[in-house]
Amino acid sequence: MSSEEHIQETDTEARFEFKKEEASAFQTEKGLTEETIRVISEDKDEPEWMLERRLRALEQFQQMPMPDWPGQPDLSEVDLNEIVPYIRPDIETRGGAENWEDLPEEIQDTFDKLGIPEAEKNALSGVGAQYESEIVYQNMQERWEDKGVIFCDMDKAVQEHEEILKEYFMTKAVPPSDNKFAALHGAIWSGGSFVYVPEDTTVDMPVQAYFRMNSEGMGQFEHTLIIAEENSEVHYIEGCSAPKYSAFNLHSGGVEVFVKEGAHVQYSTVQNWSKNTYNLNTKRAIAEKDATMEWVSGSMGSKATMLYPSTILKGPGATDNHITIAFAGEGQDIDTGAKVYHNAPNTKSTVESKSISKDGGRTNYRGLIHIADGAEDSSTAVECDALMFDNDSTSDTMPYMEIEESKVDVAHEATVGKIGDEDIFYLQSRGLDDDDAKQMIVAGFIEPITEELPIEYAVELNRLIELEMEGSLG
Repeated sequence: MSSEEHIQETDTEARFEFKKEEASAFQTEKGLTEETIRVISEDKDEPEWMLERRLRALEQFQQMPMPDWPGQPDLSEVDLNEIVPYIRPDIETRGGAENWEDLPEEIQDTFDKLGIPEAEKNALSGVGAQYESEIVYQNMQERWEDKGVIFCDMDKAVQEHEEILKEYFMTKAVPPSDNKFAALHGAIWSGGSFVYVPEDTTVDMPVQAYFRMNSEGMGQFEHTLIIAEENSEVHYIEGCSAPKYSAFNLHSGGVEVFVKEGAHVQYSTVQNWSKNTYNLNTKRAIAEKDATMEWVSGSMGSKATMLYPSTILKGPGATDNHITIAFAGEGQDIDTGAKVYHNAPNTKSTVESKSISKDGGRTNYRGLIHIADGAEDSSTAVECDALMFDNDSTSDTMPYMEIEESKVDVAHEATVGKIGDEDIFYLQSRGLDDDDAKQMIVAGFIEPITEELPIEYAVELNRLIELEMEGSLG
């Protein structure tokens, strides 16, 4: 490795691994009680209807069992009595500042190191930044605001767009009854982004939200709600990270996307959680007639991940595409996949899943394709490719196909393999050393993911993979 490459690696690693001394204005006690829910809602000055929804979700959470699926990650260490569910950082502007300079110095420094202000200047139409439980910065370019595009934090949306929130917030896409962690999320959600794109409006630059957990032993529960009206288009990018800690952290976000007739939404995620984080999210989209939903995700870090972005193809001609990559190193269990419900005729879906495991890590593709009776002339194609570095690592595939209609086209393909010695030898014969040869093979393996991301994020994803391969992160 050249000195220049070493400096680049050190700089990239430092972007994610640094941590700040905790400085909060307010935080709840550990654990989850009705009193905790009331304290969170009161601190946010929420309307009564939101408090009522939180309390109903808490009741559902308390009644529901923990997930118990074949081959799932071990969740026995997830003790919610040891989690601090809500930390409000020490900032003057509730709902997020409009200028980076208005943030406390330590928070400015955090997002400077993560490169968010630079990305905003060069590649984005809007940015939201969440630190602990609250959005601390939110900004949208004026030209999009003039067209009626809304990009604000969820707390502000509850106050200023109440009727929309009443209709869409955890009522249609991700109800609290969906699963235990969706119910948990409904009870103690905080922060996140609200995106509304009016009819016939194309936002031609991505909007991004970045979620940062800084404190040890906390939970982050941001909620993202995206509504794309008829014939509109938007690309939303989610970035997540946390520094190393010994105590476990919990990330249990919720994402709801509504893609109206003829609209197009791409939702991209680049996640790099620390190796003590349990990443247990629920993400779902509802696509109307001739709408297109695209999920692009790269999952690195975390001790355990259970993440299965889901789309309900509700209208005829709707399309859903998933491209995912998961990386598992020592002590990691990354359980990811996709769910697609074909509920209308002439709907189409594709799922392309890539996974890499090394040093005893485990990856698993868990997916569901459901084609309802009457969804004729629908088609789906699922492709799962797994790459393993050694005999200690494992990779599993658990595809479920529920086909209730005969006039459909269904394809599934899965491959699992190790990096071949002959491939390494060939590249070494061309002058590459062993590490560079492996990195080149992996770069080619994940290319379908990186080519779907803006260049800045594709470079970052490749670099994160390289650091994982070298054991530099976590």
